[in-house]
Amino acid sequence: MAKINVKVNGRKEKIEERASLRDLFNKLEINPEVAVTKLNDAIIDKDRYNETLLKENDEIEIIFFMGGGAFDFSEEEIERYSRHIILPEISGQGQQKIKEASVLVVGAGGLGSPVAYYLAAAGVGRLGIIDSDLVDLSNLQRQILHTTADLDRPKVESAREKLQAINPNIEIITYNQYLNKDNVLEIIESFDLVVDGVDNFPTRYLLNDACVMKNKPLVEAGILRFDGQIMTIKPGEGPCYRCIFTRPPAEGTIPSCQEAGVLGAIAGTIGTLQATEALKIITGVGKPLIGRLLIYDAKELSFREVEIRRNPDCPVCGDNPTITELIEYELSCELHQQTEEAGDNE
Repeated sequence: MAKINVKVNGRKEKIEERASLRDLFNKLEINPEVAVTKLNDAIIDKDRYNETLLKENDEIEIIFFMGGGAFDFSEEEIERYSRHIILPEISGQGQQKIKEASVLVVGAGGLGSPVAYYLAAAGVGRLGIIDSDLVDLSNLQRQILHTTADLDRPKVESAREKLQAINPNIEIITYNQYLNKDNVLEIIESFDLVVDGVDNFPTRYLLNDACVMKNKPLVEAGILRFDGQIMTIKPGEGPCYRCIFTRPPAEGTIPSCQEAGVLGAIAGTIGTLQATEALKIITGVGKPLIGRLLIYDAKELSFREVEIRRNPDCPVCGDNPTITELIEYELSCELHQQTEEAGDNE
């Protein structure tokens, strides 16, 4: 009998003409109960394996359940996340971890936009967004969650709308408020990890200290002009932000993005790396940037890595911490006005 060529999980396979999906499983000696099958663009129900005949150049993806335990996926979710599930390092088990995870994104701006988009698309089950600002025209050069039609809308409302559109399966919790020492501990308490997308030092230090005190992983990043940097803080396993920068710089010595500018695409580069770090922490895949500060130079299109060790004299995560209660550094009147007008996030 004539043979036809099909592709199974990216590999060419010759099978008999008019063979069914059931015949393919028999040939490969695979139990249909241990996998889900995607034929070209559609998930095929197991009850239809006998009647589904394969054609020349069909592409079949056999997606295996791995790691034991029950996975809570609908057929739509299996197809939506199929490119994750077929990765051996993630598989169904890792996607289940993503679905069960909760992440708080602080700031729905330049960094928070790509972070939130990719975490929503990846299927993070519970996604929190906190931001107190309205969408401003100057935001649109880099804050891709928002459009011209969103001007003067609360950023969290705009963000919820876009994220729900990209993935209606996830829960999105919004906080239309400014993060401060009175609410930060309560807000981060219900999330597995936190991603920092702010651009002012008081909130940056507040988040660091709160996450250390609550033992919450924090993916920290910042951008300015043509540069960016990112590190992952995991209390008890590596340094925190204060291990590098013990206290904020003197007022006026470091310009804000409103004062110095920022190349919009850099927010996408660094924010995407933050989302990647968050997914690595959730799934346990790879080596997070714990004890490593990654610095990005867009002009040279280069990265360099700086090893950072935990400082035993760190005032918040050291052996004998001196900061045991949250400190809220004050914004200057000028910076506070800029924050209110242009958004307190990158």
